[in-house]
Amino acid sequence: MIHLTESAVKAVQTAISGADGTVAGLRIMVEAGGCAGFKYMMGLVNEANPDDQVIQAEGVNIFIDASSYPYLEGTTVDFVVRLDGAGFTFENPNATSRCSCGKSFS
Repeated sequence: MIHLTESAVKAVQTAISGADGTVAGLRIMVEAGGCAGFKYMMGLVNEANPDDQVIQAEGVNIFIDASSYPYLEGTTVDFVVRLDGAGFTFENPNATSRCSCGKSFS
């Protein structure tokens, strides 16, 4: 299971309400790359893919493809505001290391 904090849910809801067109939910995935080996990718999508795991958080659909799910299982996604900016953070129990920016892991 993947968990979104209240702050993350509100940030996604704000993005959805400001989006052009119909949005079915948020896609979270893992791709090869980044300075630590894998990187997190997120984006609003207008439909699920057939192999997606679908998770609901406070009325927000979260779509995770089958190949990304094992890397993300147990992850908590938060949205934080700091002096140096705002953005999503990932607390991933499957990561053995991560880069200093928190956007990639191994």
